[in-house]
Amino acid sequence: MKFALILFLCSYTADSCLAPYPFPVKFEDEYTCLMEGYNQSIAKMEEIGQEEVNEHSIYVRFVCAGIEQEESET
Repeated sequence: MKFALILFLCSYTADSCLAPYPFPVKFEDEYTCLMEGYNQSIAKMEEIGQEEVNEHSIYVRFVCAGIEQEESET
């Protein structure tokens, strides 16, 4: 089983999230997917910047969803 990283950019102020962003890389195990999720979350927060994050109460959520591989991928 491989894992797909799905990121959500959300705002407490707006009480909503943007459409999910499926990360283009699939991961061999859950640990690797989770570590990349944390790294991507930090990178996105740095990209948005302190002022915008504070003004709009922005946060990043993510999940690592298990995906079944097709037989030709095994």
